[in-house]
Amino acid sequence: MNEGFVLVAKRDCPTCELVQPVVRELVAGTRPIAVYSQDDPTFPEGVAGVRDDRALEVSFRLAIETVPTLIRLEGGREVERVVGWQRDEWRALTGLNSLGEGLPDWRPGCGSKSVEPGILDELEIKYGQVPFQARRIEIGEHEDEFEAMYSRGWSDGLPTVPPTRLRVHRMLKGTARDPGDVLGLLPPDLQPLTVEKLAINAVMAGCAPEYMPVVIAAVEAALSEPFNMHGVLATTMFCGPIAIVNGPIARAIGMNSRGNALGQGNRANATIGRALQLCVRNVGGGRPQGVDRSTLGTPGKYTFCFAEDEAGSCWEPLSVERGFAQGSNTLTLFAGDGVHGIVDQQSRTPESLARTFALSLRGVNHWKLAQGADAILVVSPEHERTFKAAGWDKARLRQELETLLLLPAEEVVRGAGGIAEGVPAAALGDRKTVPKFRKGGLLIVRAGGDAGMFSAVIAGWGASGPIGSTPVTVAIKE
Repeated sequence: MNEGFVLVAKRDCPTCELVQPVVRELVAGTRPIAVYSQDDPTFPEGVAGVRDDRALEVSFRLAIETVPTLIRLEGGREVERVVGWQRDEWRALTGLNSLGEGLPDWRPGCGSKSVEPGILDELEIKYGQVPFQARRIEIGEHEDEFEAMYSRGWSDGLPTVPPTRLRVHRMLKGTARDPGDVLGLLPPDLQPLTVEKLAINAVMAGCAPEYMPVVIAAVEAALSEPFNMHGVLATTMFCGPIAIVNGPIARAIGMNSRGNALGQGNRANATIGRALQLCVRNVGGGRPQGVDRSTLGTPGKYTFCFAEDEAGSCWEPLSVERGFAQGSNTLTLFAGDGVHGIVDQQSRTPESLARTFALSLRGVNHWKLAQGADAILVVSPEHERTFKAAGWDKARLRQELETLLLLPAEEVVRGAGGIAEGVPAAALGDRKTVPKFRKGGLLIVRAGGDAGMFSAVIAGWGASGPIGSTPVTVAIKE
């Protein structure tokens, strides 16, 4: 229709019921009008030729948010619209000065069925020509979709969420990035990872759309050369990527930094790390007993992601230590193993507690190995309070640990203590002591529940630093 009016209404709307006499008057007039009903093609009553829009295609294409909506067309294009019932505006739009006599001056409209929760996403796919680039895979009518994904090798061993077009479309709404943007070539097969492919794997992992900026940051960190994702994957050692999130975004998306922060039970923690691992598996081709050559692995290779507890901490967060401004949203990716618990319920001085930490840290990889592996020290709130009471910040604790972790060369050289493993004599030279960790190789974060004098060590890959993997911190871009 090139000239005239378009009206969109629904029976389930008191205002649409109210304006039925007005609609009948318009239909009886000389100017053409197309009347669409969203829920009942016999409504408005007494109007011939009502068009059925229960599929909501017209409502979607006209961007109807409220009913009734009256639109005036000229030359096949919209020139003006009114929503709800406002008598003066309807009269001005139609040129009928007596329209709606006896009706109230104004009544608000009702929400269009095309913008009800979840409906708009479906309509965008059905009618909006959403450009998916990934190929679509059909499964048999009687094939179980979960078993189908497992049998095709898309799963990490746990059930995955079917990545339907609707779910992927909703996931992509979690980022402003173009779906076709290539984030990089993902090891080990160096396949291009687009934002769309990442969204598909985020759906499979169980992510919510608001996690997308964090998942993208995790992938960007994994793709960086210093992190060396190919090496992390191909080593026979235990390690996998561990993500630590800082900044307001952690709380905004509901991440856990408190009780059981390193465990199960939080959707964001569980699925962000899993999305990264599924990308490595399904796009990069990194699969166990293939390029992934880990002898034993670690449960953290399913997923390992948590937030630092910045609220109430007396220490500056990891993000600030690594060069970002206070309050920045960041993700630090670390190649590490599992969690080794530290139990010290007796120390009441920072010196005593630091010695406990040092003894636990010395065991990273092996008591006689030094400067091969980095580590994360996760300090619980109760343990942190011991340092806070004495005025120790992170820098003071790190300084103390570095002193305590200067290992006597005679104890760590190969063969010492009747143990063949150790530091080669040639590497020690004439040094009397050797640092357990390379400079910058010990990260300290605060996390955990308020109760419990328990902290933890997370050992890094035995080839940490420039020879293997260096922790990488990137900004999370919303």
